[in-house]
Amino acid sequence: MRLFAKLISYLSHPLFIPIAGTICYFIVTPKYTPREVQTGTILPIFILTVIIPIISYFILRNVGMVSSIFMPNLKERKYPLYIHIVLLLMIVYKVIPNYDVQELHYYFLGLIIASMSTLILLLFNIKSSMHLLGLGSLLTFLLTLSIHFSINLTLAISLITLLTGLVSSARLYLQAHTKAELFIGFSIGMLSQLLLIQFWL
Repeated sequence: MRLFAKLISYLSHPLFIPIAGTICYFIVTPKYTPREVQTGTILPIFILTVIIPIISYFILRNVGMVSSIFMPNLKERKYPLYIHIVLLLMIVYKVIPNYDVQELHYYFLGLIIASMSTLILLLFNIKSSMHLLGLGSLLTFLLTLSIHFSINLTLAISLITLLTGLVSSARLYLQAHTKAELFIGFSIGMLSQLLLIQFWL
């Protein structure tokens, strides 16, 4: 059971949420987007949100600033969050400006708001689950895309909902979070996306 819980935690790591949302968007959008534009969007987002953070993690670990990829210590969480927010800002301003793919632009703005909210909470020694934050953001994004484009995404939404339940159980089993921390993370993820839907939905 412990092995399964760790596997679920790794597969649903917050690092994968930005690229997951990006790929989902290009799969479900009825808008025509040339393959070159899709590649030119997905590749830099993958590099900025997965490759660079992984490299940064190993650097931070080597200098003793973090001890684990899950960063159990409150102080450890601040440094990766700083890097994460800067990289998301780069994506919003350089990779997906508002006039290009509006829905994706606001999805990333929501991720920035969520990350900054988490960072502010850390300053008050309040820990929240980044796993549930990411899944809450992705789930809300899929729900709003379904409404926006009037398409049936029931299967995808159901799978993410199921994954959210599995991840919550896994994080509790591993004693990585309390129920309150999971709830706070999920709420931040959902609310940060809902806050911006008025601009594009």
